[in-house]
Amino acid sequence: MKFILGSENQAKLRAVSNIVEQYLSGSDISSVSVPSGVNAQPMSDMETRQGAINRAEAVCSLHEDAYGIGLEGGVRLVGDRMYLCNWGALTTPDGKTFTAAGAQIPLPETLASEIRKGIELGDAADQYFQKQDIRMSEGAMGMLTAQTVPRDVLFQHIMQLLIGQFLYDQAASKRRLH
Repeated sequence: MKFILGSENQAKLRAVSNIVEQYLSGSDISSVSVPSGVNAQPMSDMETRQGAINRAEAVCSLHEDAYGIGLEGGVRLVGDRMYLCNWGALTTPDGKTFTAAGAQIPLPETLASEIRKGIELGDAADQYFQKQDIRMSEGAMGMLTAQTVPRDVLFQHIMQLLIGQFLYDQAASKRRLH
């Protein structure tokens, strides 16, 4: 099986590689940069989920025999608090798409304020934590959880949910054929 991540973000690629190898060992895993088709900073669950779907489908349109994976980070409002949100999508070569969401935590108001001004979370987090390229390593989630849940671990959980749905669907399809 050929799995292609619709992003060249290293934290996302680590998550995909770890989970696909764990459940579907021997698969070919790669990545390609494709557009999310949503705002650079998704501002809702719906927009973040759509970005993940768009990435997964874009990969499949480029590589017809591939399983496309889209992983997208965003933010959402719950009342007046801004939360991190993360979504994933897995699209099969025959066009079936599975989606799943990850853990969510509130952002410090300083970060939320910067995002409301139009600054992307990754850039705001770099400034806030005085580090570079946080999105490629531990991510805002990792920084805000004292490294207990770095970005690749967060996306690994989403990948487990996607692969689990895919495996369940395959098993259910086989049962229906008999």
